[in-house]
Amino acid sequence: MPNTGMSQKTLNTKNLAALGADKLAGLLIEVSTGSADIKRRLRLELSYHLGCAELGREVAKRLASIRKSKTYAGWRKRKSLVKDLQTQADMICDKIALDDPTLALELLWDFMAIAPFVYARVDDSRGDVQAVFITAKTHFAKIAPMAVVDPKSLAARVWTALVDDHTGEFDGIIDALAPALGDAGLAHLKTAVIDYRDTPDTGADHAALAFLRSLRNDNAASGTPKMRQVKAWLQDIAVAQCDPDTYVAQYTEQDLRLPDVAAEVAQIWLDSGRDTEALDLLTAADLDADDAAVAAWDAAYVACLSSMGRSDDAQSHHWDRFTQTLGTTYLRGFIKPLPDFEDVEAEDRAKAFALTFPECHTALRFFLDWPDLALAARLIETRVRDIDGGKSWQLKPAIETLRTRHPLAAVLLLRAMIADALVRARFDNVLEHLADCIADCAILDADISDYGLFPPHAAYIAHLMRHHSEKTVLWSRVT
Repeated sequence: MPNTGMSQKTLNTKNLAALGADKLAGLLIEVSTGSADIKRRLRLELSYHLGCAELGREVAKRLASIRKSKTYAGWRKRKSLVKDLQTQADMICDKIALDDPTLALELLWDFMAIAPFVYARVDDSRGDVQAVFITAKTHFAKIAPMAVVDPKSLAARVWTALVDDHTGEFDGIIDALAPALGDAGLAHLKTAVIDYRDTPDTGADHAALAFLRSLRNDNAASGTPKMRQVKAWLQDIAVAQCDPDTYVAQYTEQDLRLPDVAAEVAQIWLDSGRDTEALDLLTAADLDADDAAVAAWDAAYVACLSSMGRSDDAQSHHWDRFTQTLGTTYLRGFIKPLPDFEDVEAEDRAKAFALTFPECHTALRFFLDWPDLALAARLIETRVRDIDGGKSWQLKPAIETLRTRHPLAAVLLLRAMIADALVRARFDNVLEHLADCIADCAILDADISDYGLFPPHAAYIAHLMRHHSEKTVLWSRVT
């Protein structure tokens, strides 16, 4: 039979409601004694019961108190602070916004404004506090369109927030409020940004810096923090206004030669049907940059060629870049448009090419990423002399990937690491690393039935001990 007594004692809404309002009220008074958090929450709920305006006054009062507080919130108090902040944000966004979005918008501005004061008195290395503000910021996009607000007044509020933002709390605010700002608000905000750009800084550069800028012909000191901010703001406004020309105009000629910037702008031109301009821009870019930037350039370049109907050129580019880098993205791009059977032949051709690629570690990474663990193992077994045991940060993940299905390949990688470490074995931490590698070889030995052309584990260890007999500390650990 079901234990109805136990089910009626379960802490849930139904069972607690059965106690009655008076009993619950008494219990709430009891549990709130000594708990500021619970008292504060109950007071907010009572305020909301009296009306949205009353709750708004209570939240405003609490935000002012948090802003004025100088007490440092250590790790013991941080959790309570985060809960308090989240409660205020919930009251604004989940309760007040439903009844009075105009009041909610005003309070949300006030909530975001306390961020720097809170950061100044809390260790937020875990990011708990910042997460509350980031989440609250997303509600601007939902609340502002429902609020009664003059677009120019809203633009002025946004501008003040941007200029005073020193902790990044208002990053993305232009995009979030673009619908509420509308054409009039965005134009007003753009005018404010341009006026700020054209106004000389009150703290003039040292004469030497001004002289160096004049020699470099550094127009408007485009690399200064101020000008980088201006560029970002104008670009955010341009996106909101669907104005690609203004967006691109914020980049200098030097910026446009960077592969990632060229890729970004080329995609904008492609979206605008300006394929030729996009291709010219990409062709002029400097590709001597990091892999991530070049990868973005490659994607834009292929998109451009495809948009222009040059599919053969796009295919050739994919294959050429694959043969240079063994990047899986390029091979997948090459194979994707091929018909059945041709795609299999192309994959086989690519793998055969990778097996003979000059840089063995690049080839190993390709087979692991593709993945084809059988060919990764074959690569190791046929080119073991090309493995650099000093690149342990590459070899350790490979060992873990291969050890279950290809234990011999994993052992050969471990032996390469051992050979490299033996020349550095005078250091205690290296001795420990060596002992661990040898022990791992012994574990994997149980799964290897045939070492082929390579010496079995016992013979390998005996060889090491003969040729490195002076490393007595190591052999005592291994033994």
